[in-house]
Amino acid sequence: MASPILARRHLLGAALGAVATAGCNGEISWGDPIDPPTSERVQRALDALDGLVREQMRRTGVPGVAVAVVSEGRVVHARGHGLRRADASLPVDADTVFQLASLSKPVGATVVAQQVGQGRVAWDTRVQQGLPWWTLADADQARRLTVGDMYAHRSGLPGQAGDLLEELGYDQRQVFDRLRYLPLRPVGTQYAYSNFGLTAGAEAVAALAGQPWATLSQQALYGPLGMVQTSSRFADFEARPNRAAGHRRVDGRWQPGLVRRPDAQSAAGGVSSTVRDMARWMLMLLDEGRFEGRRVVDAQALRAAMSPQMLQSPAGNGEPARYYGYGFNVGVSEGGRTTYGHSGAFSAGSATAFTIVPDLRLGIVVLTNGMPIGVPEIVVSQFLDLVEWGRQRKDWEDIWTRRMASLMAPHGELVGVPRPVLPRPPQPLGSYVGSYANRFYGPAQVGLAGSGLQISLGQERIALSHWDGNTFSFVPAADAPGSLSKAVFDGNQLTLEYYDGVLTPAGISAGMGRFVR
Repeated sequence: MASPILARRHLLGAALGAVATAGCNGEISWGDPIDPPTSERVQRALDALDGLVREQMRRTGVPGVAVAVVSEGRVVHARGHGLRRADASLPVDADTVFQLASLSKPVGATVVAQQVGQGRVAWDTRVQQGLPWWTLADADQARRLTVGDMYAHRSGLPGQAGDLLEELGYDQRQVFDRLRYLPLRPVGTQYAYSNFGLTAGAEAVAALAGQPWATLSQQALYGPLGMVQTSSRFADFEARPNRAAGHRRVDGRWQPGLVRRPDAQSAAGGVSSTVRDMARWMLMLLDEGRFEGRRVVDAQALRAAMSPQMLQSPAGNGEPARYYGYGFNVGVSEGGRTTYGHSGAFSAGSATAFTIVPDLRLGIVVLTNGMPIGVPEIVVSQFLDLVEWGRQRKDWEDIWTRRMASLMAPHGELVGVPRPVLPRPPQPLGSYVGSYANRFYGPAQVGLAGSGLQISLGQERIALSHWDGNTFSFVPAADAPGSLSKAVFDGNQLTLEYYDGVLTPAGISAGMGRFVR
């Protein structure tokens, strides 16, 4: 079974469409593009777009969706559908603010590119130039890591490194400090999606600019583009009157989920915006850094961000290889044209996606207020098929639904396992009480709560339910609905399965979820 940290997707970044085989820093090629679509075909795809969205809302019940399309240098579609909250009659429109989740990564990459163009930093600026106190298990490797290494997810950190620390309530500096306890791979040897790794690169850029990341983003990008409803601060999102609440689907019903406050990893997942604002950003990307005739981002710095930098997965099983740039997925459309895109999602209730196709001067962004089940990716893929082919060439509903279902499936070794009819009794509950140390997660305090046990870990309070002998179960609050994890006492040792998923470079459990009394 896949480890919990690697299998779960607290914050997602999925590639959109098929991504072609390419050499790192090279050009992408996968067949020859089909003939350019006519303006009539683009218009027919636009005419069908509302119907595509409504069908996905009917099929899934997702409460709200907003979509924008840009074509030939202008916004040709910006519209909202459904409700901001499932329990209130507040409509979504083109100015409803959504949390972007990992779609924040390419947005933030353009902030870095703007600073590169200004000559303040370079993609090969070392992280420690901005954060001299920051280090990792291998101090020499930490000294050599660059902003580009962090944005390409090739730093050597394990996948999702630090996410669970944020979930426990640690602030950004505390998470950065604790990354030094994680096992590392050599730089550039494996793609591993790391929100806090990328955030460290962004924070180094902000430090060299002499201002907080959210302020830098506003001054370098949001202000010049007129993105008036966009921010990298959660407080700004929370203050917007026209904002979408996140929703989770539990037992087939959509309900407002946990509020996601992503300031600790703002550059990786903390942007909030509207489709109208995001359309302005896509227009800038398609015009190589210019907007309304003004240079906003240097073209060369932006091209570097949107070039293949790191292999995500090799070609196989009829699929091409997949690559990542600096904050962008780099691929090809079904028609063989180079595309740039990204998905984003919070399991608490946000799913987003965008794709631009420079050859067609076309871009689409889809924002939703539901947990990731594939809706934005389906709409994007269906729309691009209509543009390029005039029809649906693949069953995108099935493709994306299955892909997302595997990511959002319940996790834990006890999922689907019948509870023992005659479980072995536990030790007297008082014998488990105590403080259990772990240098990565901090101390776990086990205490009595009513007739059972409770673990205090960071800001989390984890109620334990007896399962069998010295094994107890618990429900991870932020994991996919239906997840069920184990807590196992063994003498003076406590192992929490949910927190035990980090692997060593050799692929062996690093035992990060083991706590010692």
